[in-house]
Amino acid sequence: MKSICFLILLGLFVNCCEAEPWKKHVIQKKTLGAINSALANDWNGDGHIDVISCFNHQVFLFSGPDWKSHSVFSLTNAKSRNKLRAGCIHSCLLDVDGDGDQDFVGSNNTVFWLECPDDPFQTQWTYHTADDEILGTHCLITGDVNGDGKLDVIANSGRNSGTKFPNSIAWLEIPENPASATSWNRHIFAREDAPGGSHYTGIADVNGDGRPDIACGAKGGEGFPGGEWFAWWEQPEDPTGIWKKHLLSDKEPGASNIRPADFDGDGIIDFFATRGHGVGVALFKGTGAGTFRKIEIDQEIAAPHSLALADFDGDGDVDAIACGKEADGIAAWYENTGRGDFIKHIVGTNQGSYDTRAVDMDGDGDPDILIAGHASKNIVWFENKLSK
Repeated sequence: MKSICFLILLGLFVNCCEAEPWKKHVIQKKTLGAINSALANDWNGDGHIDVISCFNHQVFLFSGPDWKSHSVFSLTNAKSRNKLRAGCIHSCLLDVDGDGDQDFVGSNNTVFWLECPDDPFQTQWTYHTADDEILGTHCLITGDVNGDGKLDVIANSGRNSGTKFPNSIAWLEIPENPASATSWNRHIFAREDAPGGSHYTGIADVNGDGRPDIACGAKGGEGFPGGEWFAWWEQPEDPTGIWKKHLLSDKEPGASNIRPADFDGDGIIDFFATRGHGVGVALFKGTGAGTFRKIEIDQEIAAPHSLALADFDGDGDVDAIACGKEADGIAAWYENTGRGDFIKHIVGTNQGSYDTRAVDMDGDGDPDILIAGHASKNIVWFENKLSK
């Protein structure tokens, strides 16, 4: 009897001492307004990751590792012809002016960029308009679209009215003198063939012709006719022209996020996709014949609005992380077996997200998870302890 009790107590002790695979850290506690996007970088070169985000009519820079907040720009000072909302719907980082530091590119009824100063924490950042004619930009990502060795910005114009470019997607080329330019060089590649509330995009050479292609999803539903699809656009020899649309599926209620990668190591691009205004995540597996086979990965996760790809467990293949958009959302990572099959693991609960990034937040060499809370109105990061 004593030996049985000892074994039970020993088991409890081992279970209590076993490290949890993910530890939650709070950068910004619950605040008044939704937080839709957050980005990470070491802006002051002190070896600690910092975080930047736009909410409550301000752009805040949080200095790591203690996360002291610094207001580096007020949206009331933005010189845009469009009225800005309280926060950006999405954002990305890009060295726009080529001075070696990361500038902030945001979407808030206008695509704009903030020029990072020499002292990023103590000096206000300088506002510049990139494009105030496209509207409904739900996503900003970077990529070298035309192969000139310089990063461009991909931005959707998802509104179906009020703009000269409804239901379209563009890539924006940085002008020669961005600090003095009034707008960037706009190239509409999906002209009025991205209806239904287009959301997030992904970029990769899908067909192996050496030119990057671009994928997107559209949620559809009431007020967004023509949506509920995932598709990719094939880049022609002239990237400034109209690209050819390839539909992956038009039966995807709430489609929002799609990212390309080779998940099974066969040299063919696949697509991992989430239905952020619906339910579930899926894989579109490339067959090598220009077609894709849809495989449901998770038919239970609710409103997985955000998506990021990384090798979270260090086994050499690409995994995925998604998180529900509501305050009671579930964050889950999908472990790739190496064959394009996935095992679902819960990272955290009661955490909303519009934006999720895979970033090494603590400098230990593995990707952690940075989440902008949206409905939960916070910014958090989950520490990756899978290999510890």
